[in-house]
Amino acid sequence: MHHTMKRISEQKTSNVVALLNEGLSVRSIAARMGVSKSTVSRIRRSVSHGNEMPRGGRPALLTVREKRLVVRKITSGECDTATDAKKVLAEMCNTDVHANTVRNALKEAGLKGSVKYKKPFLSARHMKARFEFATKYKHWTVHDWRRVVWSDETKVNRFGSDGRKWCWKKPGSAIKSHHVQPTVKFGGGSIMVWGCMTAQGTGYACKIEGRMDSELYVNILNDELLRSLNYYGLSKDDVIFQQDNDPKHTSRLARNWFSDNRVELLDWPAQSPDMNPIEHLWDRMKRRLSGYNTIPSSMHELWERVEAEWNSITVEECLKLIDSMPSRVEAVLKANGGYTKY
Repeated sequence: MHHTMKRISEQKTSNVVALLNEGLSVRSIAARMGVSKSTVSRIRRSVSHGNEMPRGGRPALLTVREKRLVVRKITSGECDTATDAKKVLAEMCNTDVHANTVRNALKEAGLKGSVKYKKPFLSARHMKARFEFATKYKHWTVHDWRRVVWSDETKVNRFGSDGRKWCWKKPGSAIKSHHVQPTVKFGGGSIMVWGCMTAQGTGYACKIEGRMDSELYVNILNDELLRSLNYYGLSKDDVIFQQDNDPKHTSRLARNWFSDNRVELLDWPAQSPDMNPIEHLWDRMKRRLSGYNTIPSSMHELWERVEAEWNSITVEECLKLIDSMPSRVEAVLKANGGYTKY
């Protein structure tokens, strides 16, 4: 029995051809044009005999409406990445495009892809403390900040980075909470590293075996911190020491060490890694570590790489970060103690 094909108008046929030339899939053209998939396949066959149609071709271009939808989903925080937006297009518009097409549409709209900021959550109490800190230190000059010895711990994973995620934002626009990825801790072969930074360069770093507790922290202060000061010819009275508000750092044991050694502490607000310039050194170090072609064969080799990268950081890099403190303080004041871009 012979079925006669339902003919479609010339206009529709040429629209199908145009969409085929844009590289759309048969399924999405059928859905878009309201014709059957077999009709689209038939047109594709007849056109490809005439060699008019490049196979695979250029990825589909988005309609104005679809571009607007993508931008809205991204800026509202409903979608995080171009890949998320691509899925939404498939569900809502039956449009099947490459994530790069979505990326191009976002760029066209003036959005810029940036690494999602890894920041802890800020409560009203945190914001108030940050604002008070910024108010207290807003008159400090670059030279005041250069007296500070900055310290921090970080986790370095044997397998590459800490899973950086991307988000899209208009350049210069304020950070909304959906641009912020809450920090998640996960295992899988890693070492904890403590390090410090001065205006003269990086201090001694050390690898932390097992769990860090207040006793181990005091040992680090006695050893790595004092050795770093000694190395740069700094006396304890010359410097102000910065540490975050980890319970190990504020324990009675640690407080006694600071008072016995008469080391002045910077009055640091909780949940403020964006204020600490040493965080950027960790980022830089981790980026360089992820540039190696091989995964370290052991924890020992991972530590050797960390040490090499840490020690290769220049005085200029440290100074540039420390000298950004007045702008960081200003940014916190401007954000009323909220998130900053740092």
